[in-house]
Amino acid sequence: MITADFSFLDFAALCFFVAAWAGYGMAVQRMRGRRTSLSQIMNRQREIWAQQLIHRDNRVVDTTINASLQNGTAFFASTSLIALGGVLTLSRSGDDVLTLFGALPFGAIATRTTWEIKVAGLAIVFVYAFFKFSWAYRLFNYGSILIGTVPPKGSEASLADMERAARRAAAMNIAAGSHFARGQRAFFFALAYLGWFVSPVLLFVTTTAVVCVMWRRQFSSKIRAALLAQDDGTGQGFEP
Repeated sequence: MITADFSFLDFAALCFFVAAWAGYGMAVQRMRGRRTSLSQIMNRQREIWAQQLIHRDNRVVDTTINASLQNGTAFFASTSLIALGGVLTLSRSGDDVLTLFGALPFGAIATRTTWEIKVAGLAIVFVYAFFKFSWAYRLFNYGSILIGTVPPKGSEASLADMERAARRAAAMNIAAGSHFARGQRAFFFALAYLGWFVSPVLLFVTTTAVVCVMWRRQFSSKIRAALLAQDDGTGQGFEP
C-alpha cells in the first residue's frame, strides 16, 4: 500500500511544499500597497511601455523587445523538456539510486514504490513548467500582433482608439509575463522538491529556503526598492 510506504512526515512535508507554492503565488499576485511584489511593479512598467507605443513613429524597438521576451520563453520551454527527459531517465535507475540514497546518513527512501512516486511528482512539476512556458510563448506571439495593431502616430485613428489598442497589447504582455513567471517558479520549487528524495525533513528545509529567497527578491530586493523610489519621485538608484 502507498500509505504504508510513506510516513506521516512524508505527507506533512508534501502538503507543506504544495501549500508554500500556492501561498507564495497568491501573495505575489494579490498583495498591494507598500507590499506590492516586484512582478506587480513590473506589470505597471509593461503598461507604461504600451502607452509609449502611441507616441512612436517606428515600432522596431518594441517588436525587438517583444521578440527577446519570446526567445527567452522558448529557451525555458526547451529546458523544461530536457529536464523532463532527465527525470524519466531517473525512473529507470531506481535500484542504483536506492542503494546510493540508502547509504546517506539521513536517507529515507526505503522502497522502489516511494522512489517512483517521488520521480512522478518531479515529472509533474516539469510538465507544468513546460505548459506555462509554451503558453507564455504563444501569448508573447499574440502580443507582437497586438503591437502591430496599435495605430501609428499621425494616423487618422483617434487618441481613444490608440490608447485602447495599447491597453490590449499591455494586457497580453502582462498575461504572458505572468505565465512565464509561474513557469520559472516551478523550476525553483523543483529544486526544493529534490530535498524529498533524501528525507521529508530536508523537503521542509529546502522548501523554506526557496520561499525565503524568492520572497526576498519579490518584496525586499534593492531592485524593487529602486522602482518604488522612482514611482515616489525620489529617483534613487540601487546597488546591484
